[in-house]
Amino acid sequence: MSDINLKITNPNKHISQVQTQAYQKNVDKKKLADASKQFESLLTSMMLKSMSQTTGGLFGDDSFGGDFFESIFQFEIANHIAKGKGLGVADMIYKKITGEGISNAIEEEVKTLPVKSAPKIEYKKPEVPAVKPTEQALNRLSKYEQIIQEASETHGVDKNIIKAVILAESAGREDAISSANAKGLMQLIDATADYLGVRNVWNPKENIFGGTKYLAELLRKYDGDLKLALAGYNAGPGNVDKYNDIPPFTETQTYVKRVMGYLNHLEAM
Repeated sequence: MSDINLKITNPNKHISQVQTQAYQKNVDKKKLADASKQFESLLTSMMLKSMSQTTGGLFGDDSFGGDFFESIFQFEIANHIAKGKGLGVADMIYKKITGEGISNAIEEEVKTLPVKSAPKIEYKKPEVPAVKPTEQALNRLSKYEQIIQEASETHGVDKNIIKAVILAESAGREDAISSANAKGLMQLIDATADYLGVRNVWNPKENIFGGTKYLAELLRKYDGDLKLALAGYNAGPGNVDKYNDIPPFTETQTYVKRVMGYLNHLEAM
């Protein structure tokens, strides 16, 4: 079979007019989006092949195995282009059929993913006086209500504990960074973020889900003893294990009282 030389002057000419239909099922939209991306990838690969032939190929005319490696390269680069913004062909096809942009298919898929709920972790805490956060901090915190609720359901940690930790750690500032290089709403250091699978520590959702996962691990480790879990969050579980209690560090002891004070205030609201 002879090679296909593809010359495109108007990409619209190669896409037949398809009457827009209403695709209600998200699974249909996802399949259609994937098919559109695959078509664009194939089209891009053919275009790359056509262009490279005019220069004797990427690896030259006489290179050993050049045809094989060139085919792989063209396939991979075409896939990479299509998975990004691409040439716009996939979006054009998808829009012709559904009347929507292709990004809607991905957004709808994320919205409909089921939330995996973990059993709620029971906890015990000593009584401490309630401490009211600043109104500014509470206002900032309110922006993340939905994320906190999802993290709470996913990891089984009471949402007010998550909120109290965020208030104590960053006062609700997603761009907060400490002198120890702890970052974001729940002040994750890089090593802890890596351990928790947090790719972008500045992303509020990733940061909150990562911090909540860590809290869940600590609460289970210390059988629901909140003061020990909080001490572990601040000073590291190694120090809690070493002293078999809240470590004798002024910062950690103050931190535990502050978080539990915020928690009591939130529970009373």
